[in-house]
Amino acid sequence: MADRTPPLAVEELRRLVDTGEIDTVVLAFTDMQGRLQGKRFAARHFLEHVLDHGTEGCNYLLAVDVDLNTVPGYAMASWDRGYGDFGMHADPATLRRAPWHPGTALVTADLAWHDGTPVVASPRQILRRQLDRLAERGWTAYAGTELEFMVFKNTYEDAWGRAYRDMTPANLYNADYSVLGTGRVEPLLRRIRNEMSGAGLSVESAKGECNLGQHEIVFVYDEALTTCDQHSVYKTGAKEIAAQEGMALTFMAKYDQREGNSCHIHLSLRDEAGTPVLADDDGPYGMSPTMRHFLAGQLAALRDFTLLYAPNINSYKRFRPGSFAPTAVAWGPDNRTCALRVVGHGPAHRLENRLPGGDVNPYLAVAGMIAAGLYGIEQGLELPEPCTGNAYAADAEHVPTSLREAARLWEESPIARAAFGDEVVEHYLHMARVEQEAYDTAVTDWERFRSFERM
Repeated sequence: MADRTPPLAVEELRRLVDTGEIDTVVLAFTDMQGRLQGKRFAARHFLEHVLDHGTEGCNYLLAVDVDLNTVPGYAMASWDRGYGDFGMHADPATLRRAPWHPGTALVTADLAWHDGTPVVASPRQILRRQLDRLAERGWTAYAGTELEFMVFKNTYEDAWGRAYRDMTPANLYNADYSVLGTGRVEPLLRRIRNEMSGAGLSVESAKGECNLGQHEIVFVYDEALTTCDQHSVYKTGAKEIAAQEGMALTFMAKYDQREGNSCHIHLSLRDEAGTPVLADDDGPYGMSPTMRHFLAGQLAALRDFTLLYAPNINSYKRFRPGSFAPTAVAWGPDNRTCALRVVGHGPAHRLENRLPGGDVNPYLAVAGMIAAGLYGIEQGLELPEPCTGNAYAADAEHVPTSLREAARLWEESPIARAAFGDEVVEHYLHMARVEQEAYDTAVTDWERFRSFERM
């Protein structure tokens, strides 16, 4: 990958620390659940001791459930292994301000064991491995993620106290593309847009969405690793800004029976000269032969890789007919009913994966798309005819309908094991099993309402 100009250069950070403008540096990595985990350092200590040498963090951070409970069964970390440390090493190319926190900078970490070898199950390393496979062909991946979220006029603490029931959405009607509707939440959206810009993200637009209080802020595409780094920063920063405004927002895939929160992922490739690899104005639907194989690979691996796109129990509640979330393993040109949509013109020609929800880990999803595409190219897979009508009613394979089904397909997939290796496959299979077991033993409000008196 080409050298990048960081949003905040190290020398500029030194100057800002000397003048007292920055006093805190957050060093963080993205965990399995897509959350930033790390430490806050006194800025001068970070510059003198951490920037070049790294710091340590307990390796249980990649072997816990959503509640940070230790769970048995992970090979990399356990009570038997003593729950030791791994190293957290700052990537200076990701250094940036965090304008929503006074005097604060933020930098993304890569994880390594004490002998310097990478922690292969870390999401950022999983993506790096697939990007290296592209680089062997002289290709660079560019990606854009479109995260939707729902805003509530409740604090996070109030929402917790209410058990997330009877909350007040920021909009009480469908505000999809509504300038009036988005205006109701503009003070919050403006803060998020401007402060993400201050963190080095390139803001494109904001718009209302279909569900009550649902909105989307979109950022300009970038190299895939940069996009995923920014995705994690944005997701954390947006929640923190909402909390400062006395509000709460959620990226969960399906909050209620209405439309869920999606995270459509756009992907394209360029060669060393910067020429688009997937586009060909003279090809069918503007696709090059390479893109046809690449897209065929997406279809072939979609069910096997759904665990990377839909990692939680709740993720699968989105996949309902007529919901703008896909149910069919199908592709189509500018067809939003398909799991895979081909969109754009000329150099902007690209594919869009519409399977992921707002709860997706971007590193894992983009890694999955690259691995699937390379599988299609290596196998010379032929692309079937497109779906140009309603894919919900098409005669096509169905995307997995549960985490249990997705985990089984992932476990049994020779494509996954060849692309990611057994260690990664087993690690994320265990993550799915932990989540499934927790769900299977939970008693829900739905069960109480149906059974307490009437059964």
